[in-house]
Amino acid sequence: MNILKIQHCQKRFGSLEVLKDISLNVEESQVVSIIGPSGSGKSTLLRCATLLETMDSGEMYYMDDCAVKNDENGRASYASAAQLRKIRRKFGLVFQNFNLFPHYSVLKNVMEAPILVQGRNAEEVRAEAMALLEKMGLKDKADAYPFQLSGGQQQRVSIARALAMNPKILFFDEPTSALDPELTGEILKVIRDLAAEKMTMVIVTHEMLFARDVSDSVIFMDGGVIVEQGKPSDVISNPTQERTIQFLRRFQQ
Repeated sequence: MNILKIQHCQKRFGSLEVLKDISLNVEESQVVSIIGPSGSGKSTLLRCATLLETMDSGEMYYMDDCAVKNDENGRASYASAAQLRKIRRKFGLVFQNFNLFPHYSVLKNVMEAPILVQGRNAEEVRAEAMALLEKMGLKDKADAYPFQLSGGQQQRVSIARALAMNPKILFFDEPTSALDPELTGEILKVIRDLAAEKMTMVIVTHEMLFARDVSDSVIFMDGGVIVEQGKPSDVISNPTQERTIQFLRRFQQ
């Protein structure tokens, strides 16, 4: 089943065309890694997919729900506010800088959205939140505040917070870029475990070996276009496009 379908996405900021004609499908249980140099459009694509930025033109569907399609002038026309609220409940997003509420405890950070956004029972949400924190190795940190945690612990809280909404798909925007190598390993293990549980994920990452080992599909972007995509064994281990070869060579030096 298609969880996410984007067709002919275009996005510019002023005169700068950041996304030129991006199309992709993400199937249920699939792990898709997006790689490429800084400024290639990776994070902008993720922000368009999660409705943090608006596409200029193109179409986007979450399962059977249309988020955006082109109007008669070829410009992006977004669904109603009610429809977009419904769609937002289908995905979770983990930021590179954690974005936790500093004045909330770890437990409250995880519980807040299911209660306020989904209107769920507080005790039920609390039980699920504690189970998620235990899964992340953070059960003993439930009453701590973000400033009392390491970067790796904060990122694990942000993953638990995203999972608390029971999303159909989880997006990661360079989830290890703010972490040192030891803490990076913590987060990559969590994502590996989620992949083993068949969580549908789209991951913008600079971790090439991780992308090769965990992904079902890899997309290499540069200059606002998809240069190459396919199985990790093809794109990362045996790329055919010269631009991909040049990019990956930097990681092998």
